[in-house]
Amino acid sequence: MLKGIILIGGPLKGTRFRPLSMEIPKPLFPVAGFPMIYHHIEALSKVPEMKEIMLIGFYQPNAALSKFISSTMQQFKIHIRYLQEYTGLGTAGGLYHFRDQIQSGGSDMFFVLNADVCGDFPLQEMLNFHKQHSGTSASHFTIMGTEATRQQSLNYGCMAENKSSHEVLHYVEKPETFISTTINCGIYLFSKDIFNHIAMAFHENHQQQETHSYSTSFPQMCKESIFLEKDIFKPLAGTGKLFVYHTTKFWSQLKSAGAAIYANRHYLSIYHKTHPDWLAQNGAGKPTLIEDVYIHPTADVHPSAKVLYLR
Repeated sequence: MLKGIILIGGPLKGTRFRPLSMEIPKPLFPVAGFPMIYHHIEALSKVPEMKEIMLIGFYQPNAALSKFISSTMQQFKIHIRYLQEYTGLGTAGGLYHFRDQIQSGGSDMFFVLNADVCGDFPLQEMLNFHKQHSGTSASHFTIMGTEATRQQSLNYGCMAENKSSHEVLHYVEKPETFISTTINCGIYLFSKDIFNHIAMAFHENHQQQETHSYSTSFPQMCKESIFLEKDIFKPLAGTGKLFVYHTTKFWSQLKSAGAAIYANRHYLSIYHKTHPDWLAQNGAGKPTLIEDVYIHPTADVHPSAKVLYLR
């Protein structure tokens, strides 16, 4: 039995995705005609053993999010629910806070996907890789990785690995100097043992906060605020429990408004294989289409128009 977790974050001042997220939550911003996390849910729903998808974040429940969850549940015939954090708990804190709900029903493994990534999402291939390494460690964890240039890698989590076993030997989040061209895609597959490691980070954070509670120089944070990247992966590297699955398929982050243009173009290209019926077609009495174009069913485009994708 598998579950899928999508970390959708929450409203933050000064977000790099503005102005696109001024009127709609970033996870629901349309990319290639559908909300950003629609593509995540579609990919998760195609994994045969998937039983439930959870959205974790600290957005206030709203009509747009509720409507989206209801419609995607009906379309993909899978249970989806939103778990609201009382504040931003980090990429691992929310998982730990809702650990009972995630483990309910006897879930052995679960995917975790950051909402602000896009790509082909080869989740079944990642699951097969994960199972192949089950003999190495009964409780192990897999990070999806891809290749970047030396300069690009400094903006991501970087992994040094054993090339034969693909064990992660060293992990550094946004290093100051070059570590590796293998970067973290923000897509993970965990066994439930990950909660033991998050618990250790939680108690360590708690002790640090108690020790420095009267210090003005020590940053005061929520005691449950835990991050996979710096609190979990870094100490797990080199223990024989953390592995990297490499993908050469399309992947990108959606951190800024400009990145949405790049993501749109690639998703529209993917539609040729996955959903050719979603792409608008040229024909008599129709607008002239140049390259891949998605036209929303509610849109009215004049037949004399030329529609092209700006690069």
